Amino acid sequence: MGAGAVGCYFGGMLARAGHSVTLIARPQHVQAIMRDGMRLQTTTFDEHLHLGASSEASAVQGANLVLFCVKSTDTESAGTLIRPHLAPDALVLCLQNGVDNADRLRTVLPQHAVAAAVVYVATEMAGPGHVQHHGRGELVIEPATSSALSSEAVAQALMAAGVPAEVSSNVRGALWAKLILNCAYNAVSAITQLPYGKTVAGVGVPDVMRDVVAECLAVAQAEGVQIPGDVHAAVARLAGSMPNQYSSTAQDLARGKRTEIDYLNGLIVRRGEAHGIATPANRVLWSLVKLLESNLAQA
Repeated sequence: MGAGAVGCYFGGMLARAGHSVTLIARPQHVQAIMRDGMRLQTTTFDEHLHLGASSEASAVQGANLVLFCVKSTDTESAGTLIRPHLAPDALVLCLQNGVDNADRLRTVLPQHAVAAAVVYVATEMAGPGHVQHHGRGELVIEPATSSALSSEAVAQALMAAGVPAEVSSNVRGALWAKLILNCAYNAVSAITQLPYGKTVAGVGVPDVMRDVVAECLAVAQAEGVQIPGDVHAAVARLAGSMPNQYSSTAQDLARGKRTEIDYLNGLIVRRGEAHGIATPANRVLWSLVKLLESNLAQA
């Protein structure tokens, strides 16, 4: 559901492994996929896959697994659209940026099993029905069970399809670790329209990123979140592992689309205010991206 770059990649990998997959996507992608198949271009293969495609939310009917890949801005509205058509035993897996989407979706789908997942993938829609994978692709999945499916079974199916996946009891911490990476990189890449490698080479930018991370960690501590690993080291490594990658926020702005910045740096600002923690670096990045959004809306 919401088969853009992330949904098309993971859906494509499952379809390539023999699973029956339907992509619910924008009409231009649906038309291209129905006509020519979906082109899945990765660093190791370039194939056209024949799989189902629809622009209607009702296409979730009968599915035992729904990969929920809409933007954070659309979580409740998209959940409401699929609710009448979901099988009672369906497991809904949230493959979204941000830290609260699964909780928000559960308020809309209280009768269904919903699991959060952390997504680490560099991918983009290079054209209608054409997904280009630039690197990584791991998933960390929250434990959940429907009457027909468990997170463990989903992880096994994904791994058999060539997608590294694990089930973790600390998905909340992993989601926050991913959020902090996004807060450090997304807005800077979006404002400058530069890839990660070039942004970190900018004068003073690494210092700004360190300020952003420090604020995020202070808010996370106040929220009682246990973040795994060394976040500063992970932020430092990201540009080296994906030097040519533009953030999803940068891609949204370039296409004249609304971004998820309210659920990234904006979330840190809101949660910081709630705890009495100053977040000036995150506030500046959030406000500048919002200004660029408003400029696009008026164009």
